Amino acid sequence: MLGGVKIPLIMNFTMMCAPVTTLSPDVIRQGRCGCSYLCITVTEMTDRQERAVIKFPNELEVEITRDFDAPINLVFDCFTKPEHLSKTFAPFGEEVTVCSIDLRVGGDYHIVMVTNDGVECSFRGTYLEVEPPTKTVETWRFEGWSDVEAVESIELRATKTGTELTWKLVFRDQYGRDHMRNFNGVESNFDNVEDYLRSLLDKEGTDSG
Repeated sequence: MLGGVKIPLIMNFTMMCAPVTTLSPDVIRQGRCGCSYLCITVTEMTDRQERAVIKFPNELEVEITRDFDAPINLVFDCFTKPEHLSKTFAPFGEEVTVCSIDLRVGGDYHIVMVTNDGVECSFRGTYLEVEPPTKTVETWRFEGWSDVEAVESIELRATKTGTELTWKLVFRDQYGRDHMRNFNGVESNFDNVEDYLRSLLDKEGTDSG
């Protein structure tokens, strides 16, 4: 799962973190909150992030697709196993202090990361669907956004060159959707996953050689 603000997806998130517990949608839209996480501009996107395709199927839904050069089982593990997710979840080098995942229908997850200036960002949810290695659906809540609820899903499809990811975040209402105006955090999270997958594959190749 991603910290869906974390700008989040996860984030994380979507992977955005705020230095205060509540920020009005107008502040976030106009970039006046003074938070380096929520207010990153599109011009700061990396070339890799530009490979992500962002869609808005309706007023409450965000959809991002991206390809990874890795087998589907490994990609699924990177999004669902604490030993992997803890290394990729934080989009901009924050410290992940909690990464608890009970990967089953009805199981909960809880991820906490701390920014360089000590701001704690906490994400929680409950799994609604778990279909290894192709799909998870879970509730999503960033504790820095009061009264914002969403459902996050991750769908994976094996391709000739690796795995295609489709990440979705569907908000309960327009109030929640208005909080998310920036997706750099989610895309940075995907960059982290790409780098981490490459390191695992390189290590596997070295060990086998």
